[in-house]
Amino acid sequence: MYLDKIVAEKMKEVEVLRSGFSLGTVEKEISNLPQCLGFAGSLIAGRKRDIGLIAEVKKASPSKGLIRPDFDPVAIAAAYESAGADCLSVLTDRTFFQGSGDYLRAVRQQVRVPLLRKDFVIDYRQIYEARIWGADAVLLIAAILTPQQMNEFLQISADLGLDALVEVHDQEELAAVLDLSAEPALIGVNNRNLRTFATDLQTTEKLAKQLPAGIALVSESGIAGPTDIDYLKSVGADAVLVGEYFMRQPDVAEAVHTLLGPIGYGKEITR
Repeated sequence: MYLDKIVAEKMKEVEVLRSGFSLGTVEKEISNLPQCLGFAGSLIAGRKRDIGLIAEVKKASPSKGLIRPDFDPVAIAAAYESAGADCLSVLTDRTFFQGSGDYLRAVRQQVRVPLLRKDFVIDYRQIYEARIWGADAVLLIAAILTPQQMNEFLQISADLGLDALVEVHDQEELAAVLDLSAEPALIGVNNRNLRTFATDLQTTEKLAKQLPAGIALVSESGIAGPTDIDYLKSVGADAVLVGEYFMRQPDVAEAVHTLLGPIGYGKEITR
């Protein structure tokens, strides 16, 4: 299974990270960094259209292989920003997504929109690492974390000024997340099953019905055109995370407008 292979590889990476990690040194470095940009606030309250957009800087995936041969993360990020993306997601997983922490650092120097470190977080040190690299939020995946880990990682993220996008892909995972003592502000519903990599947008519809008020829903994966956006808005999505659709278009800024309309589109009918 993809997910099992990814986690096994991530454990090896974490061993390397752990060997050179000094909490005191890292905390001192973080104390000298500027405050994080508000990821959740920009995506929901400050969004530029009637549905928030996390646009993803993504070179490859384990199921599709290389997606964008002419991959320039900084140029892509700048194009997303010019097109009115509310936030960006930057893949930092090297082995399966051909990402890099260097990409996140470089993008941070270029844009002034909030950034999500998109990776498979299984150790608290990765959260500190994300903060140092310039992230404003981290992805926490329910399928690979225990409730105890999720609570711990949510608290660490908050202590560091980071927002967290907590990802679920079925009712059992959502129920476990909603039972946590630390309530997340953002729930990401992954329409892709991380064990089979099959996608189904109806996953968002099913889980949206169970989400309590006050928690924003981000629909992730499988979005292939404007009709999908219309559907997701109709079933209660507050925002979307889109990567592959944009990465396969020659002009990513134009692709953002094609998918979501111009900046300000639909704002007068925001729910």
